[in-house]
Amino acid sequence: FGYEYLLFARPDLHQILLSRVPPERIHLGKKVMSIAQGKEGVMIRCSDGTTYHGDILVGADGAYSGVRQGLYKLMQVNGTLPKSDTQSLNKGFMCLVGTTEELDPAKYEILKDTAVTLNQVIGTGTQYTWSAVNVPGNRICWNVVAQFTTPAQAEEERLRNSEWGPGANEAMIKEIRDFLVPIGGSSTIGDLIDATPKDTISRVFLEDKIFESWHQGRTVLIGDACHKLLPSAGQGAVNAMQDSVILANCIYDMQSTTIEDVSEALQDFKDQRYPHVFEQYNASQMNAKLLYGQTIVERVIRHIILNYMPMSVQNKSAMKDLAYRPQISFLPQVPKKGTSPVHPQKPSRRYQEEQAKKAGVASTIAA
Repeated sequence: FGYEYLLFARPDLHQILLSRVPPERIHLGKKVMSIAQGKEGVMIRCSDGTTYHGDILVGADGAYSGVRQGLYKLMQVNGTLPKSDTQSLNKGFMCLVGTTEELDPAKYEILKDTAVTLNQVIGTGTQYTWSAVNVPGNRICWNVVAQFTTPAQAEEERLRNSEWGPGANEAMIKEIRDFLVPIGGSSTIGDLIDATPKDTISRVFLEDKIFESWHQGRTVLIGDACHKLLPSAGQGAVNAMQDSVILANCIYDMQSTTIEDVSEALQDFKDQRYPHVFEQYNASQMNAKLLYGQTIVERVIRHIILNYMPMSVQNKSAMKDLAYRPQISFLPQVPKKGTSPVHPQKPSRRYQEEQAKKAGVASTIAA
């Protein structure tokens, strides 16, 4: 692909992104309570009574998006919301995840290596799988995933765990802390948990769903707000970033901020993104079966793929996924360095117009 992979803890990514955004542009503690939109603009009202106005509202606020809830309420009133969009997200797994503080390489041999090593352990006779991976700063990212056997079990777990704070994690921690991890010595998940600040340990459902309605009027959803993927394929945050790129291109190409031009741009955004998101949604479900699946069928599938699927087929699948590399159309393009194919990107309308003008000038000069 021509570019190296770099792996680091997600909090580091948060800091990188925050460092590039002027602090005055970020308002913390804002909860969207309602939205209103029309031909002239869109407005959101927050729980603290403040309101914000604009030409386009982008809901990038996660799987339980307040913007989506507000938009769908408006669509229900208008009778334009599909029934499938009123249904809950699919809940197949629950995950406990964290990143340790700096550790002693003498105790954890994995930290002596400058390359990344992912250790995935699939439990036998248990619903759990767990993993650990070394990241910069002599730290280890770890997670433990539990598979729900039925939708009823998932719903029972959801009702039983209405509180998700540090105290509510203790029952699960007690059950998993003796799980061995092959990262040096007789290390256990419990060792990694003890080395992780308690307030940074998260326990969440691993949910997935592709919503049909991504936009209406002046409001558009991106990322988990409109397509929640399982983390098994590592494509959740990637697809959110790709949404941002394509949406920026579509907004850049708008002729005006009229409701007609905004609606056209937002539909163009979905048309470009939906097919790829759908592919990644299916890929994440298959990867979840390979990484976390505990049923007999899933174990058979995993055994066949890991032992009999040729590496060439695996590489072909990886190249297909990474051939999709959309870029911001109005910035200098990142050069192609590798040998693998890259999908052509829809050219910017403005770019095409500029090229047409240049071609017209060239023809006049030639004449």
